[in-house]
Amino acid sequence: MHDEGLTGVEAPGTVDLYWIPLGAGAHVVRINGLAFEWMSARVQRRRRCDLYHSALVVRVPDGHFVIEMAPIPDSHGDQRGVVAEGPVGIRSLGRFRIFRYENRCWRDGRIPDVKAAVGSPVRVSSDAAVARRILEVLPSVPTPVWGRDEFDTGEMWNSNSVVSWALVRSGADVSRVQPPLGGRAPGWNAGLSVAARACGDYRARGAKDPGRCSAQPGERAERRFRDHPMSPERIHGSENP
Repeated sequence: MHDEGLTGVEAPGTVDLYWIPLGAGAHVVRINGLAFEWMSARVQRRRRCDLYHSALVVRVPDGHFVIEMAPIPDSHGDQRGVVAEGPVGIRSLGRFRIFRYENRCWRDGRIPDVKAAVGSPVRVSSDAAVARRILEVLPSVPTPVWGRDEFDTGEMWNSNSVVSWALVRSGADVSRVQPPLGGRAPGWNAGLSVAARACGDYRARGAKDPGRCSAQPGERAERRFRDHPMSPERIHGSENP
């Protein structure tokens, strides 16, 4: 990935977040997203919001890494730093590539739609330890069915869940992270909740709620977590049929 559109290296380790409009460069995804948000807004009796997909760029002395969930385009996942795969929609269909997603930790990789990013990059951390920790924990990210709420968090699991999970597990401060004004990031709270259980603490408590529309820059939302922590081993064990 060229540095165009990305922040330069200002510290031994940095973590930058990018908010990509859902469906940027993919007409079908954008239309489906609009339909999903229209329905969600009607059910929740609120105004419609712009939907965002998130990705991270982690920089360490060894290079930069793109952290992102994406569809699987081919069988060459090793070239994209794929650390895990999971099913989309229905677990039994996961044996077909078109119904699987991949989690990437792509060294010197790229975010395909980075030029469409809004209000980005957002510097989440300049702590080298946090940056390294994200790279260490990412291979253990849960891989539930995309679009389903298998962890009973009240939200479906998706690309935003992976990003928020990685940030909390690395010890990053997510208390001020929120999507651009008037937007929301479905699935973000699912990652926060599952990560907090795995950590056995409540580091994500007090985080803003990107799953709701960002009405005001300083708006805070209450976060609710279950009382019983869940270890990474139990999380992964619960995924296997």
